[in-house]
Amino acid sequence: MELLEKIQHLFGSYGYSVLFFGLLLEFIALPFPGETTMAYAGYLSYKGQLDFGILAILAFLGTTIGMTITYFIGAKAGLPFIVRYGKWFLFKQDKLDKTQKWFAKYGNALIFIGYFIPGVRHFTGYFAGIAAVPFRKFALYAYSGALFWVVLFLGIGKVFGPQWNAVFHLAHQYAAYIVAAIGLLLIAAVLYRYRKAWGRRSIRKSSPIRQKQNAE
Repeated sequence: MELLEKIQHLFGSYGYSVLFFGLLLEFIALPFPGETTMAYAGYLSYKGQLDFGILAILAFLGTTIGMTITYFIGAKAGLPFIVRYGKWFLFKQDKLDKTQKWFAKYGNALIFIGYFIPGVRHFTGYFAGIAAVPFRKFALYAYSGALFWVVLFLGIGKVFGPQWNAVFHLAHQYAAYIVAAIGLLLIAAVLYRYRKAWGRRSIRKSSPIRQKQNAE
């Protein structure tokens, strides 16, 4: 409740800008309860006090700008700099080790799913830069993941209204599983469309052969 009271006070004092600057600072690894703030902002939208579209745009921009900054810091400064000076930005060694381990295991996909893993999303941008992931590929994973993350947690407050807090805790607990399930559904949909397209292409290729055989 103390955290929620602080968030309420911030929105009462600063309005929309809380979401933009808060998320931007969170992704530079400064403490900010991004998911809780987005869910509460969605609830304010449900009550008609804030506009959902503006919230989504500002949250997306704050997140992606923060991620992009960390990407270039990682690319230019490298891991030794972050390990040496990271303590000044609250980079705990155990979190750095955890993110490095996850990045080695899941590769670029972690840039997308990392948003939903506590203690990891703050560092995926840095490690993407350190690993020299091409910027286009980084942007594809980071910006699409940011959009999904933002809409999910803002949507909890918008859709569930007064029950947002209970739903938020469930979503926060099972977010990684939700993302994995949605990812599998998307992959299945892409494969299904590809299979249909391949089937149509095969039919078109075989048609001239059949016509030639019939003519003979």
